[in-house]
Amino acid sequence: MKIIAADTIVTGPGRNFVTLRISTDEGLTGVGDATLNGRELAVASYLRDHIAPLLAGRDAGRIEDTWQYLYRGAYWRRGPVTMAAVAAVDTALWDIKAKAAGMPLYQLLGGASRTGALAYGHASGRDIPEVLDSVRAVREQGFRAVRVQAGVPGLDAVYGVADSDRGGARAGASGHPRPFEETWDTAAYLRHIPRVFEAVRAEFGPELPLLHDGHHRMTPVQAARLGKDLEPYDLFWLEDATPAEDPSALRLVRGHTTTPLAIGEVFNSLHDYGPLLSERLIDYARSAVTHIGGVTAMRKLLDLAAVHGVKSGIHGPADISPVGMAAAVHLDTAVHNFGIQEYTWHAERTLEVFRPSHTFTDGMLRPSQLPGLGVDFDAEAAGRYPYEPAYLPVNRLLDGTVHDW
Repeated sequence: MKIIAADTIVTGPGRNFVTLRISTDEGLTGVGDATLNGRELAVASYLRDHIAPLLAGRDAGRIEDTWQYLYRGAYWRRGPVTMAAVAAVDTALWDIKAKAAGMPLYQLLGGASRTGALAYGHASGRDIPEVLDSVRAVREQGFRAVRVQAGVPGLDAVYGVADSDRGGARAGASGHPRPFEETWDTAAYLRHIPRVFEAVRAEFGPELPLLHDGHHRMTPVQAARLGKDLEPYDLFWLEDATPAEDPSALRLVRGHTTTPLAIGEVFNSLHDYGPLLSERLIDYARSAVTHIGGVTAMRKLLDLAAVHGVKSGIHGPADISPVGMAAAVHLDTAVHNFGIQEYTWHAERTLEVFRPSHTFTDGMLRPSQLPGLGVDFDAEAAGRYPYEPAYLPVNRLLDGTVHDW
């Protein structure tokens, strides 16, 4: 079965997505997600101008060889643009292979290791009463685990707090040609967040799994302090406590708190994890299938993580398209060291373009039983939603210094 075409489609149904559709001479097609929030056109160009010309005539079944060809053959390896493009090719080829086999993707990955994958939803509020209302609403949606983010007194907008979203600019939604600039005060955040979790635990009890995202904003000492302060509230994990690229930071944090640590959503290679896995400095690997290099790369990462007692926590924000989300659910179902899956609702307009068939019931995600990934991509509907420039926010400290967002 030969590849005859590789088409890159950029569409903006509420937010921007990049999709690769690979067609074969036997009539089978596969889709892959190549979305890189705020840098979508860079990946689209990489696919159209540099990768698509290399795919025509290749054997669609040689997935590992194609992955290595695109990764090693380019000489310039890794980086978010390259790896999102490689991921799209890889995921589309797995979609085709599973369709050719007449089975859902997870069956090709070894079959099901569980009956469903625990998912967590997002709760937030500008103050503690709003946070409690939001947690209650997320539980009513069926989630049995909740990520909790809260506004900080004195700050107008905070990452992850929907009501301070400024019309969607913070989330990378379409229609915002310049980044919104947030102001940040770490000291105020460190004082406030333990009070938030104290209130949530008092309201909802000890059994509800609670998660929190620090979004790379703390120094190692600050992260160690927060992890220690949150220990009484028994978090499922503290995510991205420090900038991810410095493993030595996690050594300090790990040495001062027993709060479980999750990291990796900004990583784009298995090699980024290095000592984080070998020294057991984290408990959950947070990369997205879309950004780590596809199904092939994610399976290798999670198998290596399993050797070191680290579980999966695949990144699943709304800027991962339903194609990338479907790939994650198949992996969640198959791997032994599953931890939890982030799950964010997509907008109705998004679901006009991407029609996934995985399901969410009783707090659990379950993969499609259709051959392949189980996502129907409507190119005609995609054409109704043109790309609009949009960026993630920029963060500044109170004195104006650019800080990690």
